[in-house]
Amino acid sequence: MTTIADRLELAQQRITTAAKNSARNPDEIQLLAVSKTKPVSDILAAYQAGQRRFGENYVQEGQQKVEALLQQCPDIEWHFIGPLQSNKSRIVADYFDWMHTLERAKIADRLNAQRPSDKAPLNVCIQVNISGEASKSGVVDKDSMLALAAHIATLPKLKLRGLMAIPSHSDDKQLAKELDTMQQLFNTLQLGYESVDTLSMGMSQDLELAVAHGSTMVRIGSAIFGERDYSANAN
Repeated sequence: MTTIADRLELAQQRITTAAKNSARNPDEIQLLAVSKTKPVSDILAAYQAGQRRFGENYVQEGQQKVEALLQQCPDIEWHFIGPLQSNKSRIVADYFDWMHTLERAKIADRLNAQRPSDKAPLNVCIQVNISGEASKSGVVDKDSMLALAAHIATLPKLKLRGLMAIPSHSDDKQLAKELDTMQQLFNTLQLGYESVDTLSMGMSQDLELAVAHGSTMVRIGSAIFGERDYSANAN
């Protein structure tokens, strides 16, 4: 039976192989372990295997995990990667190090106002709805992305780090097209902001293609922790 440590190693090997196949340095690509719906014991197992970056989709569940592990694992880097309602923005501002799904100036303003002064600026990525699906969140074009980026740049308690996307998975040709567009948007954003260094895209099923299109952070959940149980999550 494989352990979480075993599966983490396999995921890292996939990243390394994908990077080499794309003539990239594997060190340029970070592994974000998506621990949503998983117990604290699973996060501890991954932590003990060397993993430090964890992604959570649900605000209150994430808060509980941060509190549970704060003393034991103070160097965990917590990433919020789910949709955020404005009435729950304070929890993300208080507890997380990163926010990947920023899509509105209103949420940016709330996060900036609510970020504690004794903490480093909250690292944020703009979510792009690259597939144009109604079920997905995110800005829908380059102009909207650039406008939101310019607004974020005026907020001292936020630090713009890059872009995030959840592409469609209809077929490889369409997926490659969407990933290529994301890479172009990322390159455009980098021209305007020195802080931009993160292209968050790629999951268990499309990691290799995402790395080939410039991803610097892949979000891997089930390939590390196994299938998820959504029956008891708290948003």
